[in-house]
Amino acid sequence: MNNPALFDSHCHFDFPAFDSDRLVLWQQSTASGLSGLIMPGVSPEQWPRAARWCRELPGLFYAAGIHPHWIEHCIGPQQRWQQASDGLLSAQTRAQIATVIGDDIARNKAQCVAVGECGLDKLIAVPLALQQQLLGIHIELANQLRKPLIIHSVKTHSEILACFKQQPPRYGGVIHAFSGSLEMAQQFIARDFLLGVGGTITYARAQKTREALRQVPIESVLLETDAPDMPLCGKQGARNSPHYLPQIAQCLAELRGISLDDVAQATRRNAQRLFGVS
Repeated sequence: MNNPALFDSHCHFDFPAFDSDRLVLWQQSTASGLSGLIMPGVSPEQWPRAARWCRELPGLFYAAGIHPHWIEHCIGPQQRWQQASDGLLSAQTRAQIATVIGDDIARNKAQCVAVGECGLDKLIAVPLALQQQLLGIHIELANQLRKPLIIHSVKTHSEILACFKQQPPRYGGVIHAFSGSLEMAQQFIARDFLLGVGGTITYARAQKTREALRQVPIESVLLETDAPDMPLCGKQGARNSPHYLPQIAQCLAELRGISLDDVAQATRRNAQRLFGVS
């Protein structure tokens, strides 16, 4: 029996962690059912590398954005962009950032399918006000370009929703590595956002998230690995891989009481609809 075709909506496959065996791993992953994946953007220096792999390996796509963890590599006294005296960005700098992201998307129309990874993270030292300002730039740009957003949210679901209320994204997106209650999931879904489901659901202790993902419509779910990070239960400390996506899909199928093929078909169709890929 053929393996069901799966789509990894969030995998940092261009990262150096895969430099030694990327081609072999891609062959193994496609043999186990992976039909495609999206590499999120983290910084302007990384986007060309992701675009190059998209051209070399069929089925790969990427997004352009500034990840919260990379803000300090892009913005600061010795970096590409400077903060104003109040710690935020000037109108000129905001326009420059939007232009750099927009130009990259325009140059790589076939491969670049989303804006992000962008968002908020309370576990890093970057001031939340600066993170919120950067998120606003990404939302505005996604609206202009008619692209979905890839949202990073760590202990900031309420703050993300507040940003969406103030500046509504018009073309939806995905809440990467969703971890929250059914009520919170429903609020994101009401704003046309899908929920990224990864290794978290393989941990029995993630009861609240597992219960939410058992009940939400399957049309609102995407599969992801976040490789090389976010390892599955039993693989802590090891490099995560797109090759493990079938295990996440199987866990979701068991959680919802449906077949693996049903999960594969629905989540692949969701990714194709959201990102406009085949």
